[in-house]
Amino acid sequence: MRISLCNEVVRDLSFEHQCAFARALGYDGLEIAPFTLGEEPHLLPASRRTGLRAAAAAEGIVITSLHYLMLTPQGLSITSEDSAQHRRSVDVICRLCDLAADLGARVLVHGSPAQRQLEVDREVEGRKRAVAAFAAAAEAAGKAGVTYCIEPLAFAETKLVNTVEQAAAIVRDIAHPALRTMIDCCAAARTEGQSIPELLQHWLPTGLIAHIHFNDPNRRGPGEGGLGFAPILGALGAGGYQGGAAVEPFLYQPDGPSCAARAIGYLRGLQEMVRA
Repeated sequence: MRISLCNEVVRDLSFEHQCAFARALGYDGLEIAPFTLGEEPHLLPASRRTGLRAAAAAEGIVITSLHYLMLTPQGLSITSEDSAQHRRSVDVICRLCDLAADLGARVLVHGSPAQRQLEVDREVEGRKRAVAAFAAAAEAAGKAGVTYCIEPLAFAETKLVNTVEQAAAIVRDIAHPALRTMIDCCAAARTEGQSIPELLQHWLPTGLIAHIHFNDPNRRGPGEGGLGFAPILGALGAGGYQGGAAVEPFLYQPDGPSCAARAIGYLRGLQEMVRA
């Protein structure tokens, strides 16, 4: 299992230094938050896309995935009643699928809670618009040769898709091979009725889990809170998980680079214990 670093953790570094730093720590790749690439990342010119991919390769690392897709450009929403805003949001999603393919990434993770809010008393309509956006994303991802994952998030962040069961229902209804779901450890530990190892035992055999985010329910990195990751790694191994994972903390203590270093050291140490 390849473990990547979500690059916003070290976004104060240049992209080349992000790659070199992640590789030096022992990460296999970078998971890119498009907002770190500019205000209109979906419109990056071909030369910039080629340059980013080459910069990663020069440092001996790969760009594995994209996440936090809709922070920029501003004003996006997959649940909006404004048809122009909704069309623009879907267009950005589809173009990000092409960006992912150009960068060599294989997976996109749709979290972006602020851009998937449900209006009170308009929840049914909002969910329908979100499902339409996910269906369009699946088509674009299929054409680009990438996988698009719906990320279940905690109730405090959004009321749209909070559990793997809810995400899986959308994936099954749309029934496109490029659409999947994933497990974010922070959100799952705060929202799901099962433990994360139990979730993995249940969902990995379905083939619907295409990505994992490693983080603690206290919003820090793995190893910085009460969530034990040895059973999680054990369940991933026992389930034959072949997808990728990324370290995605939200609070950086004492800073991003230190948090990134602690997380991968903790996870690599646990991997050795699990293998032993």
